[in-house]
Amino acid sequence: MKARAVLFDEPVPYRTGLDLQRRLLAARQAKDIPDTVLILQHTPTVTLGNRGRDNYLLKTPEEYAALGIEVFHAERGGDVTYHAPGQWVLYPIIHLGANEADSHGYLWNLEEVALRTLADFGIQGFRREGKNGAWTEQGKVAAIGFRLKRWVAFHGMSFNVNLDLSGFKTIVPCGLAGLPVASLKTILSDKCPPMEAVRDRLLVNFSRVCNRDLEPVQSV
Repeated sequence: MKARAVLFDEPVPYRTGLDLQRRLLAARQAKDIPDTVLILQHTPTVTLGNRGRDNYLLKTPEEYAALGIEVFHAERGGDVTYHAPGQWVLYPIIHLGANEADSHGYLWNLEEVALRTLADFGIQGFRREGKNGAWTEQGKVAAIGFRLKRWVAFHGMSFNVNLDLSGFKTIVPCGLAGLPVASLKTILSDKCPPMEAVRDRLLVNFSRVCNRDLEPVQSV
């Protein structure tokens, strides 16, 4: 199945990315565009999904503002997470066909994309029962939260590469107190791959797992 992968070179403010997703969602529902996958980095942002609660925020609004971190309540599933440069965010705006319309199956697919990408760089990842995402012995590397509207998925997955993890200390990540967050940098140290190499593997693995033939295009 043909699809587009839109690549962004510079970090994107969360609201800008959300507005773009909503426009693409409407266009995909109307069948005006093919399946489209955005892959980008965000400026520092905390987002709360449908299950996220304000008590997972460990700073006041004024303290977040002083740190240069925006806070948004998102319409995705999941709890609270943190975005920043050095983390890839994958937003697939795709119509789930008859053989993939189950949300649990789509969650499994996104986890599989993350696990295969970890394996590409020599890292053993795994699933944790009752907790979505991709995990390693050092902590959680990929967080997942999406939503379906008229069988079109939006929002998606974040994958930690070499971002400053201190932002996660301002929240209870995914509502899971005491469970660590990791990145390729914390696991591989000086052997951490470049951002572009990780982006390319995420897209290859998404293409294979989700059966989408992705054509990369540069954002304008």
